Amino acid sequence: MDDQQRGLTDERRAFVEAIRDFARRECGTREQRDRLTGGGLESHSSEIFGKLAQLGWLGVTIPEAYGGAGGSIVDGCLLLDELEFGAVPVFGLGVTLITSSAVEKFGNEEQKKRVLSSVCDGSVKSIAMSEPNSGSDVGSLSTSAIRTDSGWRLNGQKTWITAAHHADELLVVCRTDRDAPKHHGLSMFLVPAGAEGVDIRPIPTMGGEEVNDVFLQDVEVGVDSLVGQQDAGWRQLMAGLNFERLIGAAWMLGLARRAFHIMLSYVSERKQFGRPVGTFQSLKHRVADLGVEIECTRLLVYDVAQQAEADPFRQMPREASMAKLKASEVARRTALEGMQMMGGAGYATEYEMEHLVRRALPMTIYAGTSEIQREIIGSTYGL
Repeated sequence: MDDQQRGLTDERRAFVEAIRDFARRECGTREQRDRLTGGGLESHSSEIFGKLAQLGWLGVTIPEAYGGAGGSIVDGCLLLDELEFGAVPVFGLGVTLITSSAVEKFGNEEQKKRVLSSVCDGSVKSIAMSEPNSGSDVGSLSTSAIRTDSGWRLNGQKTWITAAHHADELLVVCRTDRDAPKHHGLSMFLVPAGAEGVDIRPIPTMGGEEVNDVFLQDVEVGVDSLVGQQDAGWRQLMAGLNFERLIGAAWMLGLARRAFHIMLSYVSERKQFGRPVGTFQSLKHRVADLGVEIECTRLLVYDVAQQAEADPFRQMPREASMAKLKASEVARRTALEGMQMMGGAGYATEYEMEHLVRRALPMTIYAGTSEIQREIIGSTYGL
């Protein structure tokens, strides 16, 4: 039993082994991964996502009543952690789980049946919050939803929206009361990605096509598209932060573990001056430090996940932000240290480390920057 499986139930250990076996079979070689991602330009494979649906894993955190497995946030973290460690290209999974969690918490019964069952069947969902002038300061968003005789009319622009170009549906956060105070008057709407007036444009980034601009021009949606209570969107967003940050932390932990694994394999085999380069003190101690950091991160992420599992309604702004902050910073550090210790091989596109560096660098920006996480953590200490 490896460290990752320590403390897990027999059922969860079997789940981890099944994910690893899947990753080895489907994405175990560079050739397989290149075929699935267009040579590394795409981070999400619909083919692989469909296979995960067939295995029933996409519904791991969805209640059995809606076709899911009825698992907890711990199970969701294990899935994302192991898929990322196994280099399985399903970038849209994290945001899909975050979106489905919001619908499960606040949607009506009809919305739950439709949305959650479609996730289990393999559809990608995306949540649209950020705007050109409203990133970390989400409460200042200006995309509007105006009541009409038949429903709502949406206008505005969202940006940096993860996996929107793969999604069949977007959960769009809009302002429904322009006269309300800053963090009031916001609401959530389910919007078909193919609805008239929705224009999704991928943003080229160093990681390929992962995020998007979403333009909404006179988009008409029905009254049944409102998720939860009108003007209560901010409270609903805050209630989902534990889940969102833990999902991000687990994904980043998996990336850090993969970078460490690849680096360790290289420095254990590469020889200079008649011995493996990893046996030289300058590298051995760096490897040791990274190993400590990753183990601390693993313990933190799964401890917070277990607390959330025990009390799903408990707000944990400090703990969840700590997990996201630590995992994202460790993922970036591990990938950069790995590149340095692998020398030219770490920089060459022939090897995987340069790809992991490109994946890891934005991790401290995604899902709330490290600076914002520190602000939140500091505030919980009364500062």
